Amino acid sequence: MADTDVDDDYDGLKPSELFGKHTWKIEKFSQVGKREFRSNWFEAGGYNWYILIYPEGCDVSNYLSLFLCVANYDKLLPGWSQFAQFTISVVHKDPKKSKSADTLHRFWKKEHDWGWKKFMELPKLHDGFIDDFGSLTIEAHVQVIRDRVDRPFRCLDYDYKKELVRVYLPNVEQIFRRFVEERISKLEKLIEDKAKWTSFGDFWLGMDQNSRQRMSIEKMDVILKGVVKHFFIEKEVSSPLVMDFLYSGLKDLEGQTKNKKASPRLLDAKELPAPLVNVDKDMFLLVDDDVLLLLQRAALEPLPPKDENGPQNRIKDGNDGEEVNMEAYERDEIRLTELGRRTVEIFVLDHIFSKIEVAYQEAIVLKRQEELIREEEEEASKRSKGLKKGFGKCRLN
Repeated sequence: MADTDVDDDYDGLKPSELFGKHTWKIEKFSQVGKREFRSNWFEAGGYNWYILIYPEGCDVSNYLSLFLCVANYDKLLPGWSQFAQFTISVVHKDPKKSKSADTLHRFWKKEHDWGWKKFMELPKLHDGFIDDFGSLTIEAHVQVIRDRVDRPFRCLDYDYKKELVRVYLPNVEQIFRRFVEERISKLEKLIEDKAKWTSFGDFWLGMDQNSRQRMSIEKMDVILKGVVKHFFIEKEVSSPLVMDFLYSGLKDLEGQTKNKKASPRLLDAKELPAPLVNVDKDMFLLVDDDVLLLLQRAALEPLPPKDENGPQNRIKDGNDGEEVNMEAYERDEIRLTELGRRTVEIFVLDHIFSKIEVAYQEAIVLKRQEELIREEEEEASKRSKGLKKGFGKCRLN
């Protein structure tokens, strides 16, 4: 599937244009004889980068140290900063055994290089990493991520995304499921508390229709800023994947609202669950002003089932293996997109429910205050009547 979406481009650049890949073959590696060694520059996202290695370790011994560095960082404009996700690999004769590591980092003047001092032990290089001609091959994948703090966005080049899904699928899935399950658990407790649920229902149904409609909508900007604040954590290496699938889920939700096919990622005619939330221009709105019914639906509607096979066996291995790999990845992408859509829906529903709950609690407090005032007035009235009974005319004998 081609990387063709252009909805959220940055300065006209798609994620694929912010991505760079560099292969560095170091011939006669064991004869390098330098404390540190640099690759040629390569470009990614408008910046020049290079790989820096310490063949005998940086501040450590008996380890290969590997770093990604911003080239000519001292000539960049003052205050420059660039956020990037990158993977560095030492290639094995058997690609499945290659040693890789990836991370997120915000590069700036004092942290223009970042990586691993103990990438791998030096003796292990002779276990299939140095080829028959004495060469060592190192690969770098660099995805520059432009900051978008206002809404979920597409972060990753399509092929790089596939690699990261294979590694971080369980993490991303757990992040979505944990959020949704925690919010659903909150709803279940409310529904199970019959007295509170009945009281909440009476409050909601007692409101006029216009008030219910006003409370059943929220601006997209408010919701999506909250989504990004909750899920985009710079130190969490899976955050770009989370943003990508929240973006895909949001697009599916918008597509459902417009009665379009949910997503080109869906490979069969399977229908997605009926939405809880619609998108109308710059607003999120509940599909029905019967909030009680929607809360019950949200609590009962199951999440997409987990893939019992897990993320293993997703590495390309010849022509047949590549087909299996693509099929497995597309299944993963469908499931994570559905989870992203469900997460956005539950975030909207929880946000709107929280507003209603605040109004409900205020109404309870106000009602209690009115009851206390009425009780005090009744008590004052009783005392007043009692005092009146104690007074009369003074008769003179």
